Amino acid sequence: MGGKKKLTLKQMERAAEKKDETSKKGGKPAAVSAPERRAPGITLPDLRSDKIIGEVRKMKAVTPYTVASRFNLRLSVARDMLDELAQKGIIEYVSGSKNLKIYKPHD
Repeated sequence: MGGKKKLTLKQMERAAEKKDETSKKGGKPAAVSAPERRAPGITLPDLRSDKIIGEVRKMKAVTPYTVASRFNLRLSVARDMLDELAQKGIIEYVSGSKNLKIYKPHD
């Protein structure tokens, strides 16, 4: 019932050929490396940068999720960034709750 099923003749031939090729090359087949993945930024970006301020001013509604996805940041870092931008007067708080805060660019 359980356990490994019996291989077909063709599958056994292929496995034997593959084993012969690896033994001729002298080792294991080369592993394909995965593409390099970068972790989202943990540190707060430079808030004096014209690029960041310009991007935030282009947005109609600014939420932590939109900022995190636009600048490749973690949500916690995006929340901190929005708090600092609100203190500096670049954006203003519109509404929200404990979990979500919505801002808009200051005119």
